[in-house]
Amino acid sequence: MKTALIAGASGLTGKQCLFKCLESEAYSKVIALVRSKLHLKHPKLEQVVVDYDKPETLAIAADDVYCCLGTTIKKAGSKEAFRRVDYAYPLELAKQTLTKGATGFFLVSAIGADKHSAIFYSRVKGELEENLSALPFKTIGVVRPSLLMGTRTEFRLGERIAQVLFKPLSILFVGPLINYKPVKDTEVAQSLLQLAINNLTGNITIENRMIIQIAAAGLPDHLIKK
Repeated sequence: MKTALIAGASGLTGKQCLFKCLESEAYSKVIALVRSKLHLKHPKLEQVVVDYDKPETLAIAADDVYCCLGTTIKKAGSKEAFRRVDYAYPLELAKQTLTKGATGFFLVSAIGADKHSAIFYSRVKGELEENLSALPFKTIGVVRPSLLMGTRTEFRLGERIAQVLFKPLSILFVGPLINYKPVKDTEVAQSLLQLAINNLTGNITIENRMIIQIAAAGLPDHLIKK
């Protein structure tokens, strides 16, 4: 049995990843990295308080690492602070857990991630993906969701407005547009779990359209046979 480690377990997608890992028979232990303890108890759950500005606190042994860290420029307060949370922290987490024997790293990125993008947010996501891909994990799984649907503990006005506007229009996202269809937090978490527990190898990137398909029907054959 394996151990899962989840960073960002109090966030929208991270919380769903935590629940799914606790429910999965693939893991006998689930470690949640937190800044303060969650009001949650489970026989498989261990909560570890960490300081992401102190990399040594991230050197924790686990088999599969789920990284669901993320913020907004507005909440972070500056581009530099945003880059620290969405780039520096995940990359340091990957490096530190790799030294402790982690074999899989599974990241929630974003649609449009591209190191050459003119959009700062997308460029940071792309740079993180590229630098992660150079690390010698057995498996690196990246999912790139579109607008996330779910209930956050924090209130994000822009995201809430977008959810209200796009939810009734979701049936219009067909064909090529499906890659921009709003996706549920539970669907993103399920796709990450599937990437982690199916013994895949190499670097795998899942776009939004595939997130929806995997959540509904599991991994396609061409990924399982890889």
